[in-house]
Amino acid sequence: MFNKKIISFIALQLFLTTLVAQRSLPVYLDDAQPIEKRVEDALSRMTLEEKVKMVHAQSKFSSAGVPRLGIPENWMCDGPHGIRAEVFWDEWTQAGWTNDSCTAFPVLTCLAATWNPEMAALYGKSIGAEARYRNKNVLLGPGVNMYRTPLNGRNFEYMGEDPYLASRMVVPYVQGVQENGVAACVKHFALNNQETDRHLVNVNVDDRALYEIYLPAFKAAVIEGKAWAIMGSYNRYKGQWCSQNKYLLNDILRNEWKFDGVVISDWGAVNNTEHAIYHGLDMEFGTWGVDGYNQFYLANPFLTLLKSGQVQEAELDKKVRNILRLAFRTTMDRNRPFGSFASPEHSLAARQIAEEGIVLLKNDRQILPLNLEQTKKILIVGENAIKMMTIGGGSSSLKAKYEILPLEGIRNKIGSAASVDYARGYVGEKTAEQDGLTAADIIDHRSPEELIAEARKKAKEADMVIFIGGLNKHEGQDSEGSDRKELGLPYGQDNLIGELAKANKNLVVVILSGNAVAMPWANEVPAIVQTWYLGSEAGNALANVLTGEVNPSGKLPFTFPVKLTDVGAHAAGDFPGKDGEQVYRESIFVGYRWFDKNKIKPLFPFGHGLSYTQFTYGKPVISAKTLKANEILTVSIPVRNTGTKTGKEVVQLYIGDEKSSLPRPVKELKAFQKINLAPGEEKTVEFKISVNDLQFFDDRKHEWVAEPGKFTVYIGASSGDIRASVGFELK
Repeated sequence: MFNKKIISFIALQLFLTTLVAQRSLPVYLDDAQPIEKRVEDALSRMTLEEKVKMVHAQSKFSSAGVPRLGIPENWMCDGPHGIRAEVFWDEWTQAGWTNDSCTAFPVLTCLAATWNPEMAALYGKSIGAEARYRNKNVLLGPGVNMYRTPLNGRNFEYMGEDPYLASRMVVPYVQGVQENGVAACVKHFALNNQETDRHLVNVNVDDRALYEIYLPAFKAAVIEGKAWAIMGSYNRYKGQWCSQNKYLLNDILRNEWKFDGVVISDWGAVNNTEHAIYHGLDMEFGTWGVDGYNQFYLANPFLTLLKSGQVQEAELDKKVRNILRLAFRTTMDRNRPFGSFASPEHSLAARQIAEEGIVLLKNDRQILPLNLEQTKKILIVGENAIKMMTIGGGSSSLKAKYEILPLEGIRNKIGSAASVDYARGYVGEKTAEQDGLTAADIIDHRSPEELIAEARKKAKEADMVIFIGGLNKHEGQDSEGSDRKELGLPYGQDNLIGELAKANKNLVVVILSGNAVAMPWANEVPAIVQTWYLGSEAGNALANVLTGEVNPSGKLPFTFPVKLTDVGAHAAGDFPGKDGEQVYRESIFVGYRWFDKNKIKPLFPFGHGLSYTQFTYGKPVISAKTLKANEILTVSIPVRNTGTKTGKEVVQLYIGDEKSSLPRPVKELKAFQKINLAPGEEKTVEFKISVNDLQFFDDRKHEWVAEPGKFTVYIGASSGDIRASVGFELK
């Protein structure tokens, strides 16, 4: 039997169809009309009070519609790695639903590590379908803040240190989400590069760094991805909080980029009614310290100013237009698909993304993939082999339908081909809890000495040892709301790895983290694998890579330093700022740009990642030795798989300006392609170069400039493994 909601929905559809046929449908309800015409018609029918209700929250994750006019509420959901479980109307506590367990997708550092825009499109389409099924019309993600320091606790939610890589990955993600009639809300705009004092810190950054490093991914999401929503960040810039910041929201986002979507505050990021009115914010969420939603800065205080005439209604109308546009793009689009949730297809997508994002950092003696004909006794060591990583970490914490842990995945994969034993090795904090979700309790009360002794004894008896450690989602590690305290591994893992290396020469170290970590033992172990928080299919993806069913093809989206002071943000010793002020002294020299400039050798360079096969690069060919305005240069290079396994390689193109009126990096990523090659197969990779690829932002003129002169194209397997170069001149 149909329930009442379904019957009502069918009746409404029949009614609207009849009205359309009779040409009597109000303009704002007629989706055959242009959106702007519908927006103006709806706006003209609304009362002042109805408009004000739309610009602030009515619950933790929703804002009001206009029931009288049939305009639905807006419902937000946390991402960007999965659809957060339902909470009570006015609480963070889980509502206790039994049908809101989602697919947990890999974190965005993993997506960036695929260096594959096709994976970004798959990710966006899949998570957007899950949001749509749960009747959300705004997904609070993806995050594209730049990786400035490895101590940022929220780096795992972002797409690495390079603005070009992040730009190429965010666009298909946004487009994939919005195919489902769900708005992607790109965050956190802008300069949200630390969690320490995030509600207080004022970021001091020069315009060159702002435009060249910290804005490009947001710009690409807006201009190319056509994002329907942007979330302002907590921190300040030029003394104004970013969720109500004239320079970022009005001058850049609206005026320079012509953004026509909705600007949403981060939860609790609004601090001033006047600034919230005039500085580009549309919707206020999560404000703390007030008595109810009607007392939000954009609620009754705003309404009072409007009624008194101190604020013109036109200021309110600007905001409501953007919100109505959001509604017509999402909840009021009758062609919107219905979505799907926690489906086998989404599990497969999560696993594929995880597999492509795993990075093989080191593989001496080619001890990977596992040779199960020779390896009969395998020992797994480490807490992260049995620890859930979907719960905790802040707003990205998930109630996952399932999570295959590394030990489980490896045992299932190997089956009876070899014995798989386990030793704990180390113990961290009690399992993370968040919003009423609790992971399995894996506490172990043995002393560190006892745990190490057991692991060492078992390691001596094994053919192969796989250590699975790294960071986790606890406060002070990879977690919203706090930054890491140090670059090193917690819980005495460095000492444990050293002991395992002495006990067994066949040691594989697997690091689970969203950040770079120090590796003082790197020269003592033959193999290192960087995985991330991989979501529901974590154990299966890792097992497939370790056994060679999947040939690793991930590349690092950020540089791994040897020590913290090698990083530009820490070289001056002023992170995380003083007296609420943080100065970005390294300017444009973020990540590999800093290492190149100062000739510092990293532990592993940006773009690094090995394979179980080998690739050789031929001689590059350039279509011309000079480039003029409105022309395109073509650079081509043959790449051959000279190994014995089919594999994927990311061919990276960097460009360096030989002489400039302002300081420039030695080289900057300007293009990349991921190609699949069978053994012995060769493909010629082509790249297009235009004048736009040669520009820098001249803060003296406040414009992008390409200066005539000589440039060098560098092509390689990473920023530190350049295989070929060729020069040309800009006329």
